[in-house]
Amino acid sequence: MTIREIDERMTAIETERWQSEVSEQRIRELEKEYAEVCRECDHLSAHDNVYLARHKYRPKVDDYINALFKDLFIQRGDFLSKEDQSIFGGIATFHGIPVTVLGHRKGRNIDENLKYNFGMPEPEGYRKALRMMKQAEKFGRPIITFIDTPGAYPGLEAEQHGQSNAIAKNLAEMSAIRTPIISIVTGEGSSGGALAIGVANKVYMLEHAVYSVLSPEGFASILWKDSNRAAEACDLMKLTAQDLYSFGVIDGIIPEPIGGAHHNPQAVFKSIERVIVREFNAMKKMSPNEIARSRYEKFRNIDRAVRK
Repeated sequence: MTIREIDERMTAIETERWQSEVSEQRIRELEKEYAEVCRECDHLSAHDNVYLARHKYRPKVDDYINALFKDLFIQRGDFLSKEDQSIFGGIATFHGIPVTVLGHRKGRNIDENLKYNFGMPEPEGYRKALRMMKQAEKFGRPIITFIDTPGAYPGLEAEQHGQSNAIAKNLAEMSAIRTPIISIVTGEGSSGGALAIGVANKVYMLEHAVYSVLSPEGFASILWKDSNRAAEACDLMKLTAQDLYSFGVIDGIIPEPIGGAHHNPQAVFKSIERVIVREFNAMKKMSPNEIARSRYEKFRNIDRAVRK
């Protein structure tokens, strides 16, 4: 069975399982079938992970923010140009502590996809993100970012408005921010579009998320002039959470339910909450200068970790 067939069968079983008129005998049959389908998920390929990372029902940034944070005050605009809705976030509280939280917003249907530009920010989005983070630094608020983007928007207008400059400035400024930053790759994280809000003290990935220099389709198009070889490209790119953790690029993997986060979002929310609490507690003992220095050294030394 392909991962698509597995996912569709799991969804169908779950839907039937929770119908009120289902008999006890049918429930037992469904539970047995569900267990058999779950065993098909034991050995997923890198391409399977890409499918799950892009799943249309996978939790979105507002799901994570609504589940984990309270008292959200949404911040908009970059104070220079337009409001880029593909970056979403603001000031909130986490366990009673003021924080700044933000992430890429893709949308849940075609209308929202278009409205949020499929999660591909323009320069205004990155400037808005940086504005929020610099404000967090000023008031000593920790920062949490959620990464889920196919990349920065590559359109002509974005380039005219300084796309590469906006991304580069975020990378430079984030490396020196003197307050804790935790980044979590929840879906796909591609190119500078992801890294522009991902220069963090601690970087985590959900179990079936992917993180890479570009999409598998783009990789295959460049290397072989054939985007249909994306599945083959996935294996070469080493883009899974397991690959990146073994290389020392990320700090940990957050487990997902069998079949992906969309099958039990609440379990994923609780796992992320535990990670944030643990990392915040560890960084409480660090001074602002130590926090900035540790982040800078982390990224300066990634190449050494990979070579090992």
